[in-house]
Order: sequence, then C-alpha cells, then structure tokens
Amino acid sequence: MQKEMMVPAVKGTKNVLEACSASETRHGLLHWCCVLYPSWPQDRVRDETCWSDKEFCRENKNWYSFAKTEAEEIALEYSEKNGLHVITVCPALVFGPLLHTMQLNTSSRVLLYIMKGRPDVMNNNFWPIVDVRDCIMYDKSGPCERYICAQDQMDMKDLVDLMKSMYPNCSYSFKLVDVGNKVELTSEKPTKLGWKPRKLEETLADSVESYKKAGLVDDEPCRLPHVYRMPDTQE
Repeated sequence: MQKEMMVPAVKGTKNVLEACSASETRHGLLHWCCVLYPSWPQDRVRDETCWSDKEFCRENKNWYSFAKTEAEEIALEYSEKNGLHVITVCPALVFGPLLHTMQLNTSSRVLLYIMKGRPDVMNNNFWPIVDVRDCIMYDKSGPCERYICAQDQMDMKDLVDLMKSMYPNCSYSFKLVDVGNKVELTSEKPTKLGWKPRKLEETLADSVESYKKAGLVDDEPCRLPHVYRMPDTQE
C-alpha cells in the first residue's frame, strides 16, 4: 500500500514540475491535494496554515494522506526554487462529472459505494465537499499559495441522507459508525478572490448522471476506499 500511494503521487508530481520547467512554462499549474487534519486546537477553524502530521500518518499507515502531503510540499518547494507559478487547491471529497473512467478517483468511489453498498463499514467522519468544476485556477492568486475549497461540510450520515432523498431506489446497504471526529474548515481565502461554488444538489445530480452514462451504477458492488473504512474492516 505504501508504494502504491507514494510512487504515483511523489514521482508524478516531480515529473510534471520538471516537464513545466523544461517547456519554460512559468504559471498556471495546479497541484491537487486533499485537506487533512493534524493536531489542531479544537476551537480554531482549519485554514491554509493547517498541514498534516506526516509522522502521525506514517505511524498509522495512512499512506494516502502521507503521499498527498509529501507531494504538495514538493510542489510548493520546487515552484519557489524554480520560479514556477504553482498554487495548490486543497479539497477533500471531490464530486462532479467524471473526467475519465480509466481509473476512478477516490471520491467518486465513495459516492458510488454510498449508492451501492456492502460489505465495508463506513466511518461517519465530517468531510468538506467540493465540485471538481469549482476546483479552479485563481487569476488573482500569487505563486506558492494554498487554497482550501470546501463547498459544503457535513457528516457522512448527512450526505447519505441527502442522497437517499434524491435517489430513494439505491441500495444504501452498509453500516455507518460514529467516530466523533468533527472539524471545520474555512474557504475564506478563495472566496475573497471571487470563488463561488455551485450548490451541492447540482453537484450530486451531475455526478450520478455521469456515473450512469459510464455504466458504473448498475455494475458489481464496489469496495469503500481504505481511508473511509472503519479499521476492523481494513484489509
């Protein structure tokens, strides 16, 4: 699992950055990363100064989070040293129309699992959600900047309930377990640049329509990505 996560994230990021340097590209590069939560004061809203604790990720074998953090650090450090205009957009769950179906992103697999269910137990964590179409480049952004993009923030249970109200005929045959982990993020920084995300209901509807067109809704049940599973259901 460590190699599967680290090699694509870290090596892939380096390859893209080096290709930009070689082609004399100096701006307009986005590096995608996830929003993560280190030990942080409970009474303080998470903003762009909030980074993952890589040692904590390593100890808990959360290689997905570790790889994302490592890749983002590499991108920002490289851009500063080499004069690239790089910004990092920090979402968590990213829904919306599929860009391709060759390999589903983690967030799409989560939403498909909610619709199709079984056999994994989902942790009822609190997650920020954003539409892939709203993870955009900001013309007014400076180089080496981070932006948290959180369209909506809710417990997984609330997301499941919303999906049930919109698509009552789906299976939803899985268990949710409360884990008592609620965090709050702020997207004040991109909002000041004019960021206006679309409504969550539109995002979910367009996501499901995209999955249907790709033939993903009626095929075999899928597994829940590891980071969203309860530990006793991990493999």
